[in-house]
Amino acid sequence: MGDIRQSLLPRDVLSAAKELLYHLDIYICNMVQSGRQPPQVDSKTQELVEEFILHAPKDRNNPARRMSALQELQLLEIMCSCFQEQSRDTVRQLMFSALFSLQGNQADESRMALLGKLVSMAIAVGRVPILECAATWLQRTHRVYCVRLAQVLVDDYCSMVPGSGPTLQNIHNASPRFCCQFITAVTTLYDLTTEELTPPLELLQMIVSWIQDDPGLVLINFLNTALSGNQPISSLDVTPLGGLVRWCVKAPLAYRRDKKAGLTNGTAEGEPEVGPLFSALHLSVLQVLMLLPNILNEKGLYGRLALLQMESLAALTSDLSRLLDQADKHTHASSTDARGLSQLALDRLAQALQVAMANGALLCSREDLRAICSRLPHNNLLQLVLSGPVLYYNNIHTPPLAFSPHAAHSPIASHPAHPAHPAHPAHPAHPAHTPLATHPSSHPQYPAQPFMTGMPFPFRPSH
Repeated sequence: MGDIRQSLLPRDVLSAAKELLYHLDIYICNMVQSGRQPPQVDSKTQELVEEFILHAPKDRNNPARRMSALQELQLLEIMCSCFQEQSRDTVRQLMFSALFSLQGNQADESRMALLGKLVSMAIAVGRVPILECAATWLQRTHRVYCVRLAQVLVDDYCSMVPGSGPTLQNIHNASPRFCCQFITAVTTLYDLTTEELTPPLELLQMIVSWIQDDPGLVLINFLNTALSGNQPISSLDVTPLGGLVRWCVKAPLAYRRDKKAGLTNGTAEGEPEVGPLFSALHLSVLQVLMLLPNILNEKGLYGRLALLQMESLAALTSDLSRLLDQADKHTHASSTDARGLSQLALDRLAQALQVAMANGALLCSREDLRAICSRLPHNNLLQLVLSGPVLYYNNIHTPPLAFSPHAAHSPIASHPAHPAHPAHPAHPAHPAHTPLATHPSSHPQYPAQPFMTGMPFPFRPSH
């Protein structure tokens, strides 16, 4: 590839980029075919990419060559065709990496700008190979850049162009891997700490519909990745479960905090109620957690890999404590509306903790849970979870309760002195109709979610 530069210099900017893509494809195909391990694009080739595709000047004294908007659009179309026509996934992935792997230099800004436009176009025209490559990029790249890409896509499809949401909606069917990584990125981006970091309504509706249609969608990356217990701290979470739990728990108070003139019960005039959306999302997240025992057991990770991290939950309880304090300061003490929203947030936290522990997604001691929840006000359901029985299991690879949608129900957190009653397999109550043992003043705009009965606590002490 090193001798190509002289032939590219006389060409116009678009022609040179197109020619380099052609040679890059041949170069990577030959490298893969030769069996070189590990296959890796050399630094000279990276420099050519930066000079002729990303237009970072090789010599600081020479001005960078720039494309017009039309030329850039043509380059994006050429790239879409290039990835679509290449049938070998290994070659596509290496080529995508050569173009967009961040190098820690000034060309990274150009990489990110071109990447956002390419992925946005791939969504618009249904170029699945690019979405699959982007899913891998999101899995391997620092989360700071992942949320930047997510922001570009949200702006393009949920903010800037009205009515373009259905196009983004289709990625659920086109590339579930990319869809899963996109959900993880947007739940990392929108943490509900400010109004600007609250997910747009159209995005929220889209994610709720995706997960309702296919609860297993949020586990696709986890199921298709060889995992150890040591994921890079800087990368996105293995699943979006932590971010989705954060959304559901904080939503009642965050939306109430951010309401402006004309807002009622956390909902803007003319907009559909957000309460039922988060309520449906919360139930879907609990259902996903209930899928985990068999999955973790099959991968040999039951009791060894926590999909919900204690650090994330500690940050969530800290944010929740702050939101509750703010609600107390700005709300009349007798307001049943405020008390209902506060209790709803605490109820959802309790439900998420209980179901996560019962199904192997959260590995911690009861003392650790009590420590991170110590600043939260009293809540009956949360107290029940924090003081539940301690159960020990000899084989951490065998779930204490095999998942079944028709599993028998037993008491959720019986007192240690009173063992759980035997299961009653006949006519189990459907979760959607199970009453929630919570504060009586549940807010009408945020319907109470069912408490998932019939699950003991698979507690294993952490060492």
